[in-house]
Amino acid sequence: MHSRRRRTALLLSAAIVAAGPLLTACGNDAHPGAAAVVGGQRITVSELENRVDEVRAAQRAAVTDDTQYAQAIAQTGSLTRDTLHGMVLDRVLHRAAEDAGVTVSRKEVQQMRVGLEQQAGGAKGLEMTWLQQYGIPPQRLDENLRLQLEAQKLAAKLGTDTSQPAFWDALSKASDALGVDLNPRYGSWNAEKVTRVDAETPWVRQISPVGNQQTT
Repeated sequence: MHSRRRRTALLLSAAIVAAGPLLTACGNDAHPGAAAVVGGQRITVSELENRVDEVRAAQRAAVTDDTQYAQAIAQTGSLTRDTLHGMVLDRVLHRAAEDAGVTVSRKEVQQMRVGLEQQAGGAKGLEMTWLQQYGIPPQRLDENLRLQLEAQKLAAKLGTDTSQPAFWDALSKASDALGVDLNPRYGSWNAEKVTRVDAETPWVRQISPVGNQQTT
């Protein structure tokens, strides 16, 4: 059960997308102020930046050594795009769960958290695990656990698990129904595969980090 939860968390966390090339955009912005539009609702660039800042602040608080912090930054160089992927996927999953009549109570979230804390050696241990492995800051932990439960219950209702095509087909249908639209600077959204992909566009150029500088 523990290993399944860890796999589910990995699938649904902001760190789901592998690191890609760093991008700088120029030219007209077809999504002024929006990082993405999901089901007609905007995820603003400001909201995205705030989420990234939450992770960076948690990483800074977790280590006092500058070298260790620099290493944490280096390991999450694609954090902005990964975080946006997670924010979109969260909404897609919630829509799929709603369509299937799946609900999650606060009590279920707390029960899951208590069990995971016992396995992780306490609340701090769980928070550190979710931050280091899945890019989830402490203040977003309960929110993420609710999503894990939604995923598990959705899969169970479909008679499958989160690693099987039937589960991802349900997410694909929800993604298509929501009409996910990303700001091109963050790539594009593949509804069939339920994932963000880097866009090949003439106004985007790849850049390389200089020294230890990281761009998100």
